[in-house]
Amino acid sequence: MSANRAIVLIAGLFLFPLGAMANDCHITVESDDQMNFDSEEIVIDQSCEEIELTLKHVGDLGVDTMGHNIVFTRAEDLESLAQDAMQASEDDYVPAGDDRVVAATNLIGGGETTTLTLDPSLFDGDERYAFFCSFPGHWGAMQGEVRLVN
Repeated sequence: MSANRAIVLIAGLFLFPLGAMANDCHITVESDDQMNFDSEEIVIDQSCEEIELTLKHVGDLGVDTMGHNIVFTRAEDLESLAQDAMQASEDDYVPAGDDRVVAATNLIGGGETTTLTLDPSLFDGDERYAFFCSFPGHWGAMQGEVRLVN
């Protein structure tokens, strides 16, 4: 490599840091048989055209006994939506047509994975958002904050 090419390459690394060249538009969250998410925060990068959110259930128990999903809602609606979701068993515990639901993954059991494509424009920067598992009894332990970044 010539000296001039090396200088251009080094200068390019300082002018365009690797982190600035790609957005974090792919998110993976794991859940388990002990009613845990591996993250208490999901970061939504609003500069992404879309975000691919993958939920992995790393446990062994089936969807009927230890099902998990991720439901996004405004923080102020979390408790009331979680209470109402327990009655929505025919809809995988996500009340159909409920405007408090911003987005939701499918309900999965141990060893399963589901992916949701999110439109970041669903999240208003002036609101606070939360996520939770709507399977009955899980939301108290399985919830977290959504942080919006540009």
